[in-house]
Amino acid sequence: MAEPIRLIPTQTPEGGPPALPHNVEAEAALLGALMIDNRLAEDVQLKLRSDHFFEPAHGRIYEAILKLVDRNMIANPVTLRPMFEGDAALKELGGPAYLAQLTGSGAALIGARDFAEQVYDLALLRALIGVGREMVEKAVDTSESVDPKGQIEAAEVALYRVAEEGGEQGGVKTFAQATKLAVEMAERALNSGGHVSGVTTGLESINSRLGGMHPSDLVILAGRPGMGKSSLATNIAFNAAQRYVRDMEDGIDPAKSVGAPVAIFNLEMSADQLATRILAEQSGISSQDLRMGKISQQEFRNLARASADLQNLPLYIDDTPALTIAALRTRARRLKRQRGLGMIIVDYLQLLNGGGRSGGGEQNRVQEISEISRGLKQLAKELNVPVIALSQLSRAVEQREDKRPQLSDLRESGSIEQDADMVLFIYRDEYYVQSREPKKPAEGDDPKIFEAHDEWMREMERAYGISELIIAKQRHGATGKVRLKFESRITKFSDLADDYPR
Repeated sequence: MAEPIRLIPTQTPEGGPPALPHNVEAEAALLGALMIDNRLAEDVQLKLRSDHFFEPAHGRIYEAILKLVDRNMIANPVTLRPMFEGDAALKELGGPAYLAQLTGSGAALIGARDFAEQVYDLALLRALIGVGREMVEKAVDTSESVDPKGQIEAAEVALYRVAEEGGEQGGVKTFAQATKLAVEMAERALNSGGHVSGVTTGLESINSRLGGMHPSDLVILAGRPGMGKSSLATNIAFNAAQRYVRDMEDGIDPAKSVGAPVAIFNLEMSADQLATRILAEQSGISSQDLRMGKISQQEFRNLARASADLQNLPLYIDDTPALTIAALRTRARRLKRQRGLGMIIVDYLQLLNGGGRSGGGEQNRVQEISEISRGLKQLAKELNVPVIALSQLSRAVEQREDKRPQLSDLRESGSIEQDADMVLFIYRDEYYVQSREPKKPAEGDDPKIFEAHDEWMREMERAYGISELIIAKQRHGATGKVRLKFESRITKFSDLADDYPR
């Protein structure tokens, strides 16, 4: 690599704190190389910004070079000179003549990309030092309310921003690379035995229609209260985590497994409530009976056995209330790095907080929901995992004769529908039929009362234990409907043996 020319002396203050990491000589050499060969800007500008330069004058020169190149003009000391005639900081370095000095070493062209890499890395180190200093200052300042947990979360968000900036840049792939990814996905679906190219839901009737939950997808699972959307999401999470454990035991490569470690961010229920649901599902004991201790010795043995089986399940529960979208992204990123996270479930979207902007009102809430749905989609793409976000529906559903949800029922923001790759609605006719129960007939009542109750009983028999998963939007295939069996006593969804879609 060429030696950078030395134009500005590096000074370390005597007796003071150590100087921030920087290399102004590398900055100067890079700028000289860019002015000699403007084509270098095409590679460098993808990663390097003007604020990455330690010397402010260098940052302004870099920005001016990019502006001229963007206009298809030549950027050299002559064309840049008029832009810096009145620049006070540049005068201290020698005025516009300094621009010509920068191009004095043609050898800098050889190591231009290395110089750009070093300038970028040193900028990240300075950002990291800034986060550290701010952490220390806030930790020692007790003049305001002491909130260590809040400070830790803020520090995590700040570190996440630095880490995000230091990640892979640019999303351009050649067609050959894209084709390879498509073939790998098809191979995964073929080897799964169930035509699943994404993460399995554990329900064959859903997998056959959706192909599982696909990486980088935002899936909205919505329904009115009482429909069982939390139960379905929990069932899917358990099934995916259980399949991952089974695949690992069978020696399958994690990259080829259709299971996945799952994180559930539950802003509505506590971790123990969620665990109770899963235990009820697996042991076949009502969650209500579990909470109240109304179980026999045999049932308790079943419970203990189910609990032991779940000990090593890669299922992670975060029940922090009022979580912000920034904090959720930070925690999800950490889980991805530490645990190999493969799917995220958020229960539910409307309980998340946005960027913390002040002000109330319906308009602000719509903007906040838009920010949250956009943030969840970005998270799915960044971590390359499916994100299933549960959502409430507006009360407009209850005003219609047909209570089946529609896309227009998504509450508070049209951006939810726009950002989502899939929108699924859960609907149980049994819930509404049960609420319409007529008067129970007694001896001596009018025959019409008996007829009405008999008609209701027939309707209940038809709807009992049946739920519908309505695929209202799907970028990967057709919309439609999947019928499922739902056992409300243990909050478990399963396939209807005679109702597989063909």
